[in-house]
Amino acid sequence: MTKLGPTGTLRAMALADTYAAIVDSLPDDWTDIELDFRILDEERYVDAATFLTQVNAQPYSKHDWHWRILIAHRFGHAASSPATHGTFKLLDDAGIDGEIVVRQVRVGRFETLYMPNRPESVRQEYLRLRSQ
Repeated sequence: MTKLGPTGTLRAMALADTYAAIVDSLPDDWTDIELDFRILDEERYVDAATFLTQVNAQPYSKHDWHWRILIAHRFGHAASSPATHGTFKLLDDAGIDGEIVVRQVRVGRFETLYMPNRPESVRQEYLRLRSQ
């Protein structure tokens, strides 16, 4: 993504800002998203990989994109959205430029919990919290 710089020229949007724009464009009931990420200067690959370990980025082998990142909204086995935003902010602060593309968005899924021996009050509280 690009935006106008102070002199009216186009410049690349910061990774954290790009990620925030992606998340802001999603409906509130999004469950998880799958992003592909690549850096522009491949000599900074190890530096970027160090930061990306925080969100368990999965490296591609022999692919146009460098990493695949799975992000969960409220539950699930993936990186949290705030942690992903913070990681992209760290990459911005380190001067590592890159590109982000959304590959898949899942919406409308909900957490399930196996509660055969739980009292009814626990089940009702679970439903109350998840319906907000």
